[in-house]
Amino acid sequence: MTTDSLPSQADAGRLTVALRKSGVLGPAHVCNVVRMSPPIKKLRSQTFRLRLDYEGRAGDAPNSVIIKMGHLDDAGRSAYTNGREISFYRDIAPAFPERLVPRCFEAVEAADTSVWHLLLEDLTDSHFVATAWPLPPTTRQSEQIMEALARIHAAWWDDRRLGASVGSWYDADAWDRILRDFGTQFARFTDRYGEMIPAERRKLYARLLDRAPALLARYHVRRNLTIIHGDAHPWNFFLPRPDGRDNARLLDWEGWSIGAATDDLAYMMAMLWYPDRRRRLEQPLLNRYHAVLSAYGVTDYDRQSLNDDYRLSVLWLITRPVAQAMVGIGGGVWWNNLERIFLAVDDLGCQELLD
Repeated sequence: MTTDSLPSQADAGRLTVALRKSGVLGPAHVCNVVRMSPPIKKLRSQTFRLRLDYEGRAGDAPNSVIIKMGHLDDAGRSAYTNGREISFYRDIAPAFPERLVPRCFEAVEAADTSVWHLLLEDLTDSHFVATAWPLPPTTRQSEQIMEALARIHAAWWDDRRLGASVGSWYDADAWDRILRDFGTQFARFTDRYGEMIPAERRKLYARLLDRAPALLARYHVRRNLTIIHGDAHPWNFFLPRPDGRDNARLLDWEGWSIGAATDDLAYMMAMLWYPDRRRRLEQPLLNRYHAVLSAYGVTDYDRQSLNDDYRLSVLWLITRPVAQAMVGIGGGVWWNNLERIFLAVDDLGCQELLD
C-alpha cells in the first residue's frame, strides 16, 4: 500500500516496473512507499525522498529513492518540460565510466497532461552538501569538486558524438542571435540599474560584443570541448561522507551544453569567490584539475591552454549577472556575482583579450 498524498509517479507498482527495468530489482516487488520528508519545492520542480518496502527477496534494490518532477500549470499541462536534464540522464550519464552523477533508474519526458520526472539514486545517507549557501567549501572539499569536474569533463572530451547524436553545435547565425539578444537584455539592464554600471564597464560590454566573433573562434574550432554542466556551484555537488569511499556527485543537469570545460571552473571560482580566497586557491586548484584531466586520458591540452581558456571563460562571465537580473533572480545573487566577476577580470588581465 502506498502512502496517501504521493504523486502517481511514486505508485508502488510503477516503481516496481521502473526498478526492474533498470536492472536493480529481481522478482520482488515494491509493496509500500513512504515519503520520508516534506517535498522540496522549487520554481520549476519538486523533489520527494521515498522509502521503499519490498515483498520478496529484493537483493541490492535501493531502500530509498529520489523523485524529481515538474509542476502542472492551471490548465493541467506540464509547466516546464526539462528536456535537457531528461536527455542528460538518458543519453549522457550512462557513458560515464565512473559514478560521478546520481544513478537514474527512470527518465520520463513530459506529456500534455503529465509532468516529466526522474527516478534517482538517493545519496542522502552516503553524501552531503559541503556548506550552506553562500559559504564556500573548504580547501579539501574544493579539491574533491575539482577532481570530480575533471573526471566528468574527461569522459566526454572531444567525443565524436558531440554535436552529432549528443547535443548540438551553435553555428554563426545562432551566435549572432544570442549576441543580439544579450545586447537587448543589457540595454534593459542599464535602463533599470544604470547607476550601478559606470561608463568604463559599459565600454567593456560594448567591446566584448564587438570582439565576440573573434573570441568565438575558440568555440568554432570544435576541439578541446566537452559536456559542461552550466551551473557548477558547490551546492550542486554531493560530497562523500568521511567514512565513505565514493566519488563526489554533480546534480541538477538542467543547463548542460557543449563548451569549454573552463566555463564550469570559472563559474565556481571567479564568479562565486571573493578575491582573497580566489587568489589563494585558484591556481593550485587549476593545477589539480589539469593533473586529473591528464590522468583520465586528455592529451594535447597543456596547462597554458587551460589558463588561456580560463581567462576567456572569466571574461564571458560578465554577461551572466545581467542575465540573472533580467530573469528576476534577486540582487543578493546577481549584484555580488557582478562585483566578484569584475574583480576577477581585473586580476587576470582579461581585458587584454579584447585588444
